[in-house]
Amino acid sequence: MDLGAVFLLLAVLLLVALYVAQPLFRRAARLTEGEHRQSALLAEKDRLLTALQELDFDFSLGKVSAEEYPKQRAALLQAGADILRQIDQLTPLQTVAAPAESPVEDRLEAAIAARRLATAPEPARPSVSDEDLEERIAKRRSVRMASRDKVSGFCPRCGKPVLQSDVFCPACGMPLK
Repeated sequence: MDLGAVFLLLAVLLLVALYVAQPLFRRAARLTEGEHRQSALLAEKDRLLTALQELDFDFSLGKVSAEEYPKQRAALLQAGADILRQIDQLTPLQTVAAPAESPVEDRLEAAIAARRLATAPEPARPSVSDEDLEERIAKRRSVRMASRDKVSGFCPRCGKPVLQSDVFCPACGMPLK
């Protein structure tokens, strides 16, 4: 093996080792006391919401008595309200017109807008007079009746002609469909 190849191999190995060890050399981001407190409050809010959903589900299944359910629900709602007040005190007020801060929020807003459009009531259709509607129905029925009575072929067993509307051959009774 050539000496240049050995040095090249060592250089590549050193670069790979540095690339792999790069996360170890970075300093871990330190949370401030306020950020840590806010993170703990958000986790507690999520825990309370889950507990409230589980309580509602258990009550619907009959696992929680009707006397205990309102008490437990009120306690969870009160704790949730306290947590939300504390979060509001830590978080500065944001204006409604503030732009989204991340692409995730942009995607979330786009999904909400699409959902609102999908659930929006359909615009009213122009009204059609009863006579016009009856005329359309009669025309549709005549077209369907005319096409239903046409010969569509012959029975594969006996060779007699069959109509499109026939499910069985009228001569021999063989199923056609």
